[in-house]
Amino acid sequence: MASTVTTEPSKDAPASSRPGYGQLLRTRGAWTFLLPGFAARQPFAMLTLSIVLLVQHTTGSYGAAGAVAAVTGVSMALFAPYSGRLADRHGQRAVLIPGVLLHTLSGLTLTTLALTDAPLWALFVAAVPTGASVPQVGPMVRARWGVKLQGSPLMTTAAAFESVTDELTFVVGPLLATALCTAVDPAAGLITEASLTLLGGLLFAAQKSTQPSVTLAGHARVEHTSALRIPGVRVLIVAFLGIGAVFGGMQVSLAAFSESIGEPGLNGVLYGTFAAGNMISGIVCGAIAWKVAPQRRLLVGYAALALTASGLWAAHSVLVLAGLGLLVGMCIAPALITGYTLVEGLVPAGARTEAFTWLTGAVALGQAAAVTVAGQLEDRFWGGAGFLVPMGGTLLALATLVALRSRLETRSGSRTVARGVGHRVPVAVD
Repeated sequence: MASTVTTEPSKDAPASSRPGYGQLLRTRGAWTFLLPGFAARQPFAMLTLSIVLLVQHTTGSYGAAGAVAAVTGVSMALFAPYSGRLADRHGQRAVLIPGVLLHTLSGLTLTTLALTDAPLWALFVAAVPTGASVPQVGPMVRARWGVKLQGSPLMTTAAAFESVTDELTFVVGPLLATALCTAVDPAAGLITEASLTLLGGLLFAAQKSTQPSVTLAGHARVEHTSALRIPGVRVLIVAFLGIGAVFGGMQVSLAAFSESIGEPGLNGVLYGTFAAGNMISGIVCGAIAWKVAPQRRLLVGYAALALTASGLWAAHSVLVLAGLGLLVGMCIAPALITGYTLVEGLVPAGARTEAFTWLTGAVALGQAAAVTVAGQLEDRFWGGAGFLVPMGGTLLALATLVALRSRLETRSGSRTVARGVGHRVPVAVD
């Protein structure tokens, strides 16, 4: 039975009546995990594309390349929530260090097998630990913000900032992976990804003072509840699967389009344009003091995403494709930011890292399915057929959101969020 206790917002968050990025970045101790966290999450944006470019080079098939990348994505999606649960219970450092070491070894093994023309099944075997051990740095950073900003209106700003950071990596990552794989060596992208994972992951793990305390999970029985049991989280997972379908479908289809016109290096530019749109809209979303309920924002933003993604398959020129990609990217950020913001009201603090990893894993799973299907469509049908995947994924997810939108409502009495820093606010706990 719930009882009401009084808590104060975190003293780490500076007081201000107008929360914004400047105030957020002045939060005490934030930079100690932001900088190494950025370095550690950069490889995530390089992994799928680096695998696609390497395996396509060694096998000559986008279908095979997409299948190997898909195995990596599925493995990550299946193991990421378990990693998040372990981090909630035993601490981020205890999970991160062995994961980083395993990922580096697995990535280099996959690279070696691809370069030595190993059979496809061997690539699949190596892809499993490569994906399963991807460090979940983004969810870990978001969990650290939750500790720093508990009870603060800066949480929405932090969610937007993290989305912008993710998209910045997806601007830099594909450009870097494409440049390395096309101008240096087909294996250079995956080798660099493994190296950055090792360096950035160990630096992030060294920041022990900002990781969530593992003792918090034992104060209340509800903290041990799996995030997957919360209906709203399951609805958000479907939405994030659709977003993953956009990422995966565009990665394969843009690579195929660029090669079909004899400009493979253009792939990074086109995908970077898509990610730049995401980043720009994310910055804007975080700067707005929203008065519209997040559930409604998610529905409107997702409808816009489905509409713009539905036009990609009809684009046949570089300029039109770049313009549509920019619009699609601008529609993704509001959906991502709102989804992560809803977690704050739906999930107990002791299960949020797990919840964030379920959403991150859903993106990876959607991306994995998308690269597989898009690769097959590009191999078997007309050029640009892979763009049907983002359309189908977002339309199905939108239908689910509309049908189950009531499950995204925060249960009355479960949480009261502070309207301003420095005020004592009631919080219901068991």
